[in-house]
Amino acid sequence: MPFNEVDLKRIEKAAATFMAEHRPPAHVRSQLDYEYQIEGQSLELLEVRPQWDRPSEITRRPFAKATYVRSRNLWKVYWMRGNLTWHPYETSEAKSIDQFFSIVGADKFGCFFG
Repeated sequence: MPFNEVDLKRIEKAAATFMAEHRPPAHVRSQLDYEYQIEGQSLELLEVRPQWDRPSEITRRPFAKATYVRSRNLWKVYWMRGNLTWHPYETSEAKSIDQFFSIVGADKFGCFFG
């Protein structure tokens, strides 16, 4: 079941706060930027940059994902491996969307930002 309006506003507010703290400076954003997208019960963070061999094409590559498990009232945390599959992060659960963004921002194991 997709998020209700209140949940969406809470997620968007947390995402906006995270983006304000972690997006590259404005003069770099044409070469590297971050976005987020919500699909079903999941939120994905994406790296946005020009394709290396065709700079006119913009690529969006997901690097972090949180999936809400309503029955347990928690978020499952995933990171994208080099083989383009999602894997549970070391701290694989977050009690809130804010905690998910804290986990990604801290990047304790270098999985999200390298």
